Amino acid sequence: MHKKEYSIEIGGKTMTAEFNDWANQTNGSVLLRYGNSVVLATAVLGERESAQDYFPLSVEYEEKFYAAGAILGSQYMRREGRPSEEAILGGRIVDRTIRPLFDQHIRRDVQVILSVLSLDEDDTDVMGIVAASLALATSDIPWNGPVGAVRIGRVAGSFVINPTYKQRADATNDLDLLVCGKDGMVNMIEVASNQVAEPEILKGFAEAIKVIDQLQKWQEGIVLERGTPKQSFPKPEVPAPIVTLFESTIVPKLEAAIFGSNDGVVGKENINQLKSDWMKAAKELIKTELLETKDTIADHYFEDRIDAHIHTEAIKNDRRADGRSMTEIRPLFAQAGGISPMIHGTGVFYRGGTHVLSALTLGGPGDAQTLDTIEHRDQKKQFMHHYNFPPFSVGETGRVGGTNRRMIGHGALAEKALKAVLPEKNSFPYTIRIVSECLASNGSTSMGSVCAGTLALMDAGVPIKNPVAGMAMGLMSTEDYSAYKVLTDIQGPEDHFGDMDFKVAGTKDGVTAVQMDVKVAGIPLKVLTEAFEQAKKARLEVLDVITKEIAAPRKDISPRAPKILTIKVTKEQIGLVIGPGGKTINGIRERTMVDDITIEEDGTVFITGSNGSADKAKQEIFDLTREYLPGEKFMGVVTRLMDFGAFVKIGPNTEGLVHISEMAPFRVNKVTDIVSEGETVPVIIKEIDEKKRVNLSIKDADPQFAEKKGIKASDRPPQGNNYGTRPNDRG
Repeated sequence: MHKKEYSIEIGGKTMTAEFNDWANQTNGSVLLRYGNSVVLATAVLGERESAQDYFPLSVEYEEKFYAAGAILGSQYMRREGRPSEEAILGGRIVDRTIRPLFDQHIRRDVQVILSVLSLDEDDTDVMGIVAASLALATSDIPWNGPVGAVRIGRVAGSFVINPTYKQRADATNDLDLLVCGKDGMVNMIEVASNQVAEPEILKGFAEAIKVIDQLQKWQEGIVLERGTPKQSFPKPEVPAPIVTLFESTIVPKLEAAIFGSNDGVVGKENINQLKSDWMKAAKELIKTELLETKDTIADHYFEDRIDAHIHTEAIKNDRRADGRSMTEIRPLFAQAGGISPMIHGTGVFYRGGTHVLSALTLGGPGDAQTLDTIEHRDQKKQFMHHYNFPPFSVGETGRVGGTNRRMIGHGALAEKALKAVLPEKNSFPYTIRIVSECLASNGSTSMGSVCAGTLALMDAGVPIKNPVAGMAMGLMSTEDYSAYKVLTDIQGPEDHFGDMDFKVAGTKDGVTAVQMDVKVAGIPLKVLTEAFEQAKKARLEVLDVITKEIAAPRKDISPRAPKILTIKVTKEQIGLVIGPGGKTINGIRERTMVDDITIEEDGTVFITGSNGSADKAKQEIFDLTREYLPGEKFMGVVTRLMDFGAFVKIGPNTEGLVHISEMAPFRVNKVTDIVSEGETVPVIIKEIDEKKRVNLSIKDADPQFAEKKGIKASDRPPQGNNYGTRPNDRG
């Protein structure tokens, strides 16, 4: 085996790129190590031109169970199956970083596969980006890299480069930035933060760019030494007759098609109709003139000209396709509840032609999702946001059911945005699931889902810390950024032809999530700063609409939601509550008809039920585990009769002795004169001795108990004789 290694210090750890002959039939491959985590990246260029009418790039992120040193999967399936959500999101991160750096006219398949071979304390998603960059940059596949990637955390107020899983889970870590880019610019962003202000996030970006510069220089050195010449795929030229036809038939109609309607949906339809007319004319020209070109050349030429016209009008004339100003938001509408009493919480949100319904369901801790992946083994997930994008939302027909990468990615973004404001488990132990249904789409349904999700949370009575809203920002710029315009609330043509999709979600106090995709090589920090400022103004405007509809979470949860009660037992009592083979806890479930009983490692017991079942179960557990104190009164059942007294059961596993001398305020000759087996009697705890034995008294609890049964002191011989010695063995 032949290999050569190149290393660099990043964040106090060594990153090593090993080039070997493992995958020697690929166009490029690399084995990247960081700590004890290892990723293999391969890049392959297809031999034939694809029939697809777009650049056919595919990125696969594969998690191998052996990477975690564990046999994972279900009891009946131990082989890796469909990718986990973490793997899908990891693949999307790599795809969104490398895709803008390919020439989009290429029609040869390019496939990048990231295989996680080992996973320790360092996340492999950042490693996957760097590994993909090296595999592509050293190959003969035409690509405009390399790029760098880094994760920035902020633990106890200090930035941390590539924090470990443990550091990211630290209670003081309020910021999680994943930043990618090159040449001092940023081309992909993922942010999760705990209502952190925009200036602090921008400081994190600045720190990230420093590390990205290091990684880029390191990779460029490797490419100089071992990179291979790139294959060439020149962009097809547009025949002059096609250009002439466009100038004469389409240019006069451009203005009306793009800027002739203030309705984004209508504007999109106008452009589509113009394109349809153009393609018919272009195909006829190609056929009659016997031009040696493809229909797709005319298609792409139309797209390029529309793109250029929209850019020019935005940058030079402050014009948008629907007539709005650069900072203007489309009409907003918010509704909390009112859909159905069956649903625990709902929210409907409109932003122009984007309409989203979010439905919320509350469940007990036992309804949490169990994660069993190489990153999260046997962990519980108590908040889930799922996003659906049916074909009717864009006026189309298509396959219904299942999920795709886009749905998972948009759902995860909204989940991240809302998670930051959820209450702590100890104060609100419910499992929460939100499903966002996109009813109509014309620009950033993910941010619409954030807004609708906030409405659903407050309608359900979830005591969130602050309402959350989101907004998508766009960009029209020149290639060198000598002139540019940031657009608030992009839709339709601006989304399709724009340079940037910059989504920012947050509260009035700060940001909770950010995601950025670009169609250009990168975005300067000064542009991101301006985009953050516009996004904040827009967010506050949306929050105003939301809080006018519902100012705060409802005081009570839905009566149809289960009730959750909490009780704390000692760690030593956990086994007592569960019982041998779960007999005790299952018995409580059956008797009380409670939905679920969940016991945490610290002894916290969550009881989920309805119609009073939770209260009954809580009382049983309380009685089972309570610590008894002198002076407490009970109604107990006589379980055994002895010559010297009676044993009375006062709890599920607790009984005490009522000595014959404690049955009445006068002498009692026989125990059976006062009580009988199975009888319910009033008792009070007189004392608990050094052996934890409970001594009870009937006469102190009810001095008239004997007389109520017709037994009087005058009916008995005078007191004076001793009852005898109290036995040590109480049976």
